[in-house]
Amino acid sequence: MLEVRQLVKDYRKTRAVDEVSFVVAPGEIVGLLGPNGAGKTTALRCIAGILKPTAGQVLINGFDIVEDQARAKAGLAFVPEVPGLYDLLTVDEHLRFVAMCFDKLDVYDAEKETLLERYNLLEKRNELVATLSKGMKQKLAVACALVHDANVMLLDEPMIGIDPAGAHELKMELARARDAGAAVLVSTHLLDTAEKLCDRVIILARGKKLTEGTLAELRDRSQMTDASLEDLFLSLTQDREPTNDP
Repeated sequence: MLEVRQLVKDYRKTRAVDEVSFVVAPGEIVGLLGPNGAGKTTALRCIAGILKPTAGQVLINGFDIVEDQARAKAGLAFVPEVPGLYDLLTVDEHLRFVAMCFDKLDVYDAEKETLLERYNLLEKRNELVATLSKGMKQKLAVACALVHDANVMLLDEPMIGIDPAGAHELKMELARARDAGAAVLVSTHLLDTAEKLCDRVIILARGKKLTEGTLAELRDRSQMTDASLEDLFLSLTQDREPTNDP
């Protein structure tokens, strides 16, 4: 389970995330939405332990990401918008390295053919990461996140650069992870994808949480009975977009 408590992140005089709290329970996919500069990526980096929060607390399976980082990260997978991969490793070496880091090498060796085929990486298995296209690098980053069976998954714009078939397979994979009991948090600008994929959404603007809930709950609160998620999003965030992008 992922629990975020009063999360704050300041950059000098700019507050990028302002006392944001929410929970992502096992067995659900939650969308993290907001205009550019709303604080989505900063929040994800704090949750993943890449940035240290100014205040607040992030718990991964009950472990504090700052105070008990090793145990918190043992159950965590993070796919950033721009994958940070090792260019001089082959695809297979990269996946083996990640599996070794999480003591899952035996599992990877037993299932790698299926994993590589699922993400259309089988023919690329012996190629250097540096030679891959942006879309193939994104697929590799997702495969790396899934190789150690994390039960808390964070994804920042995971569909960017992936072809329609790959995006469909990724959505199916996230649904499988949810059905297996994972807590999945996905940041995306693709509102139609979020509407179909996510069990509920959290909407940020200027670092603050505006609202959260299922599509039905958002419609009820906004008194917009038949509104799409895009309609609701635009209604909630109009006149709240930031003037800069922290």
